[in-house]
Amino acid sequence: MNILVIRHGALGDFVMSFAPFAAIRAHHPRAQITLMTTAPFVDLAQSAPWFDRVIVDAKPAWWDIAAVLRLRTQLTGFDFVYDLQTSGRSSRYFWLARRAGWSGVAAGCSHPQRGPLRETMHTIERQRDQLRLAGIADFPAPDLRFLTDRPGPAIEPPYALLVPGAAPHRPEKRWPAARYGALACILRDRGLHPVVIGAPADSALGAEISAICPAATDLIGRTTLPDLFPLAARAAVAIGNDTGPMHIAAATGCRCVVLFSAASDPALTAPRGPDGAWPTVLRAPVLADLTLERVAAAVA
Repeated sequence: MNILVIRHGALGDFVMSFAPFAAIRAHHPRAQITLMTTAPFVDLAQSAPWFDRVIVDAKPAWWDIAAVLRLRTQLTGFDFVYDLQTSGRSSRYFWLARRAGWSGVAAGCSHPQRGPLRETMHTIERQRDQLRLAGIADFPAPDLRFLTDRPGPAIEPPYALLVPGAAPHRPEKRWPAARYGALACILRDRGLHPVVIGAPADSALGAEISAICPAATDLIGRTTLPDLFPLAARAAVAIGNDTGPMHIAAATGCRCVVLFSAASDPALTAPRGPDGAWPTVLRAPVLADLTLERVAAAVA
């Protein structure tokens, strides 16, 4: 069989699809499996054992006829499509694909997942339900050794990861950097080396934390996406906001404490462990109201 898997999304969404990727590969061991994703995840996907080929979805504007025709060419020739994105956009791809067998939410597809319960499920359970409806019943834990066995940054254990960032347009999802700095001091006093990670856009947060706790190692903007996996796998604990690197930490089996504001619902989007285990979740409608003492106690 020639199979296409569609998955875009943010970093956390992509990481939460590792188990479905592994399940699809286990169910179709001899198939030619292609992943359609966006550019940030290409290198990661190409290193994975689940895909034979990775193609980039440029997500063209619908009025760009030439680009849409190129997209249609990318989507045709498959025996079956697993649409794990299940967005309005990816559902339109069902029509461009000329009606291959299709698992998703597109109207008229061969293996639909519909109903109000879908919107109340965590991403992990929602994707499993979708795949069950398409005939996949076995969900092996994904083997991430291709990522966690990498050398990674040379940080001597024991250490704790701090993840103070979030999407630039979602500042309401950030616990104050000064609190992370104070927490870093507490971790240092407990014998854990604080290590701060994040995207280059979070560099000001790292500088503020380091100013409060000079013992912290600031790796913000200094790691690649694959670097985060071995770094998280060897950490004693990871503490951070509802953001992509916390999903990486949870996926490696690292103990996680995740901070949620009212901006997102952990019942739907919390990071989950490789066996589906839940992290420690701390919630406050406004994260500035979440006390240092409460977070430090949860870490202990």
